[in-house]
Amino acid sequence: MLQTFIDKEHTFIKNKILYKNHNMSYLETTHDVYKEAALTPDVGLCCTTNPIWELPGLKIPRIMQEMNYGCGSTVHARDLTNNPKMLYVGVGGGMELLQFAYFNRQKGGVIGIDVVDEMLEASRKNFIDAEAQNDWFKSEFVELKRGNAMHLPLKDNSIDVAAQNCLFNIFKADDLKKAIAEMYRVLKPHGKLVMSDPTCEQPMNDSLRNDDRLRALCLSGSLPIAEYVKMLTDAGFGTIEIRARKPYRVLDPKHYNTDELIYIESIEVAAIKDPMPSDGPCVFTGKAAIYFGDDDFVDDNAGHILLKNQPLAICDKTANALVNLNRDDIFISESTFHYDGGGCC
Repeated sequence: MLQTFIDKEHTFIKNKILYKNHNMSYLETTHDVYKEAALTPDVGLCCTTNPIWELPGLKIPRIMQEMNYGCGSTVHARDLTNNPKMLYVGVGGGMELLQFAYFNRQKGGVIGIDVVDEMLEASRKNFIDAEAQNDWFKSEFVELKRGNAMHLPLKDNSIDVAAQNCLFNIFKADDLKKAIAEMYRVLKPHGKLVMSDPTCEQPMNDSLRNDDRLRALCLSGSLPIAEYVKMLTDAGFGTIEIRARKPYRVLDPKHYNTDELIYIESIEVAAIKDPMPSDGPCVFTGKAAIYFGDDDFVDDNAGHILLKNQPLAICDKTANALVNLNRDDIFISESTFHYDGGGCC
């Protein structure tokens, strides 16, 4: 009788565990994936390995490089002048936190937030290595906090530069809207949200979209660029800069549940908390206008002056307006998806 009871109890517990795993939310799956990645670093776990920016006097410990679970870079010197207050959500091994601290070097100048306790602890340990290799760095430059991207433990309008790397693509639509809204809330006016995320222009079947582990690995949550940008502008960001676009991964029929090869790219984007223009957001995708007429310049009477044979970076909205002028002496380039500042707005 006793053995029968024990066997039934074991069966009950096993079934309960299986039921829990079957009904585990995608966020729980994501938590477990990155908990394991914190305890046992996995090079290239979900993302491509990227060249590490070489900065004078900055040495990045190998363990940080091995735990760089990002798909691009969110560290751009032009964003980080005048000791900005910085926020980084999804800390990984702390590499980009260290890079941000390089530009601030003040106690608590950088805030790192993560929902995975083990990842926060791994970053703390990695900072000790960083201190040993960088005489300018102190762990106190980075304040690590446990928190949720959809409920940031920060005050309104308190951050100059916020960043996330290969995190937002994991979120499903409703959660993504919440995460973007939280970033918008904590940023100061004209503050920047700097991001790197996978994108995909091809449709994915439901089997891929609903595979929680693939989503956690940054493979099946990718949006088309236009949808990604709309999520940002719908939240209120008045200016969007697409700074880079590059190959990322493929999902092929041999290894994934798909009938066709799916090509995934990664983009680097900055969303700026500028007021929303009355005629819609300024979205820079790397277009330029070149005037080649007979005069020294042309004025479109909408705030844009094009000097002869001088390329001017323009947002997509301005590009459309110039095309509608129907002039035969203005060339508009295609989107390069590489915008590095300046231009019409």
